Amino acid sequence: MLQDQLAEAGIASTHGAVLVDGSPAVLVEKALKANEGHLTSTGALAVRTGRYTGRSPRDRFIVDTPDVHDQIAWGPVNMPFPPEGYERVKRAVCDYLSTRDLYVVHAIAGADRRWCRKFLVVCERASQALFARQLLVRPSKRQLQEFEPQDFSVLVAPGLKLDPEEYGTNSEAVVLINFQDREILIAGTMYSGEIKKSIFSVMNYLMPVEENILPMHSSANMDPVTGETAVFFGLSGTGKTTLSADPQRMLIGDDEHGWAEGSVFNFEGGCYAKAIRISAHTEPQIYNAIRFGALCENVVVDPVSRKPDYFDDSLTENTRVSYPIDYIENAQVMGQGRYPNVIVFLTCDSFGVLPPVSRLDRNGAMYHFLSGFTSKVAGTERGVTEPQPTFSTLFGEPFMPLSPLRYADMFGEKMEKAGTRVYLINTGWTGGPYGVGNRMDLASTRIMVSAALDGSIEESEFERDPIFNLDVPKHVEGVEDRVLMPRNAWADRDEYERCARKVARMFEENAAQKYPDMPEEVRAAGPHA
Repeated sequence: MLQDQLAEAGIASTHGAVLVDGSPAVLVEKALKANEGHLTSTGALAVRTGRYTGRSPRDRFIVDTPDVHDQIAWGPVNMPFPPEGYERVKRAVCDYLSTRDLYVVHAIAGADRRWCRKFLVVCERASQALFARQLLVRPSKRQLQEFEPQDFSVLVAPGLKLDPEEYGTNSEAVVLINFQDREILIAGTMYSGEIKKSIFSVMNYLMPVEENILPMHSSANMDPVTGETAVFFGLSGTGKTTLSADPQRMLIGDDEHGWAEGSVFNFEGGCYAKAIRISAHTEPQIYNAIRFGALCENVVVDPVSRKPDYFDDSLTENTRVSYPIDYIENAQVMGQGRYPNVIVFLTCDSFGVLPPVSRLDRNGAMYHFLSGFTSKVAGTERGVTEPQPTFSTLFGEPFMPLSPLRYADMFGEKMEKAGTRVYLINTGWTGGPYGVGNRMDLASTRIMVSAALDGSIEESEFERDPIFNLDVPKHVEGVEDRVLMPRNAWADRDEYERCARKVARMFEENAAQKYPDMPEEVRAAGPHA
């Protein structure tokens, strides 16, 4: 059976040992023996990923085969790769892996068995096999018996450095997704996030095309009493992980979900969380999950005490930890919930002009889903003194192979059919931009999120923000009324007006540039400068 599966993946023969579905303990032992990393004082396995400490977008390609050519949204995110070039890379990867000890993981993407896909992950590093095992859904005995043939093969060869001139790649590393052959090739990078995000990209194509399921780059939780489900969209730094990790609710998943007919389900069986600056106080659920069986990437560890220093960013700001979802105390381990009653779009507006909470109708929700707005505070870059806007389509542009409008249409249809309420929550600044105003305090944001989830916010009277075209509540119990409408929180109303119209123009310019074919009713629901 295994030889057939490896042959299906392109590895006809192996000269090294092959370990299949090793337990976490065995994989940790193998990783330590191979000097891939060491244990921390908390029991987690800590590894360093070398040159690549994050995803490498310029090295990710989709193979341009006839069956997907007219469906993929080609461009700087989804770059095409020729089929003949793919065959050369695959031959190199398979030849390389056939000489190595291999770690094979049978894994599932999709917690709902009706829609799941089977992935055979073949690694040369035990630590990456541990990552795949803990992050994806672990198959039941019955699913293992029915695994062959796999739906997709993932070949991971971080030790193989490719010559760009010979193989047509942009560097020594490459991530290739081939929908026709149902394969993913990863070479030249040890960053495990490439495994996660390439599988996510595959699901983001297969689910809409084959199952009419909307894939979402989101977290999700549910009320343990009523079963009501909430979905949170948000880019990095908006508070998605913090706000969805609610001790009063059960966590369905922290990053990748599908919206099927009547239900939401996690694509994964684990979490891949940022570890930088976490503590038992700020992120207790993540902090307590970093124990034996978890994998730390690029977290600095004291060489004597083996104590991890989560505040040390000397290797990278993008320190990571992965662990199975049942390491979270209040996780919904089945990874499934009902259709979403509420959807929350999270944005961190460092211009200080968006309301802290507002309600969106269907067209407004589709507009902001397509916009995916947040903003970054100016860092140490010379000459940059103002916040920088970021627009990431669908709150996950790097992982969406199809046209954004296709996802947005599905979103609007499902939202309307389910009667889902949608809110835009600004976790950024109030009373002025970054450097003048103040960051919205977390306690107030939690109150507004809770009011949105339990529906009590709908008891308030709403007023329309004329610039951003948003319905803003006049009162939320526990939150100061004046902060709800941003212009009232600014000392200088004229300056607010100038800044608000500037941000509104950014929205308009982004929509005009990216979506010339956006339906007029959706465009009209956006900001008006």
